[in-house]
Amino acid sequence: MKAILCRQYCGPDELEYAEVPDPVAGPGEAVIAIKAAALNFFDILMIQGKYQIKPPFPFSPCAEVAGVIESVGEGVTDLKPGDRVAASCGHNGAREKIALPAASIVKIPDNLDYDRAAGIFIIYGTALHALEDRASPKPGETLAVLGAAGGTGLAACELGKLMGLKVIACASSDEKLEFAKQHGAELGLNYAKEDLKEGLKKLTGGKGVDIIFDPVGGSYAEAALRSIAWEGRFLVIGFAAGDIPKMPLNLALLKGCDIRGVFWGAWTRINPEKNRANLEKLVKWAAEGKISSHVDRTFPLAQTADALKVLAGRQAMGKVILHP
Repeated sequence: MKAILCRQYCGPDELEYAEVPDPVAGPGEAVIAIKAAALNFFDILMIQGKYQIKPPFPFSPCAEVAGVIESVGEGVTDLKPGDRVAASCGHNGAREKIALPAASIVKIPDNLDYDRAAGIFIIYGTALHALEDRASPKPGETLAVLGAAGGTGLAACELGKLMGLKVIACASSDEKLEFAKQHGAELGLNYAKEDLKEGLKKLTGGKGVDIIFDPVGGSYAEAALRSIAWEGRFLVIGFAAGDIPKMPLNLALLKGCDIRGVFWGAWTRINPEKNRANLEKLVKWAAEGKISSHVDRTFPLAQTADALKVLAGRQAMGKVILHP
């Protein structure tokens, strides 16, 4: 079968399109014939050796897949060949087939296409865990989402609206803000044109933002924190801007606010049953149209480098999908 391989830490252009052996389902496993694989920003960091998870070489990027069960191993009773499924795999999704533990695989309904199914788990799983488990949300509170047109940001806008929050989309262009408003945001702030701190204060009538969802980091993080309301919650999601900010802790003191880390990957390992329930709920919501799981564009597997460059250039509004 064909696979995209990272044989040493490198940029997108140095990835290899290669032939590798087909996987075999071991006990408790199933092999998925992959129809769609979803990329995330951290895939770029992973192939460069800059991500906290460092798989052994050679590995493939791509942590989410959707497809059809091809075979099952000993002891697997709840899956069978032909089942339509999706799964979060951590890495190795940029290939034609993958063997995964059956417990990590979720069936998908016939009315949910593979492209949308592939892009649900990480961005919506992260956003749902952030808002439901870490943010202590109350209906009517304000939620500011940085990088609101990216995958995780868009998921936070949609889920925030579903939870009864007043969503403020923050992004670097008017086009991205309009897109976020089509997906749950009530208000928008272009931080390429307007000061983020002052803009958020103005949009909240001087009160400040109750919950800040930050997958961007860099210089925007401190500006956003300075706009937070008394007893607000600042959610640390990731660092798409590249720089990990050094936050002045006196701000947490002066504002009586919390800075809360959101590490969905670790949480899923500690809480597998709650995570599976979350994923099944998200698949159901996607099939019902309650969340969009919007696909920005698709690429053939052989053009994985081009797909990663779209993410690196922050050009995507929604998910970027590979077709093996």
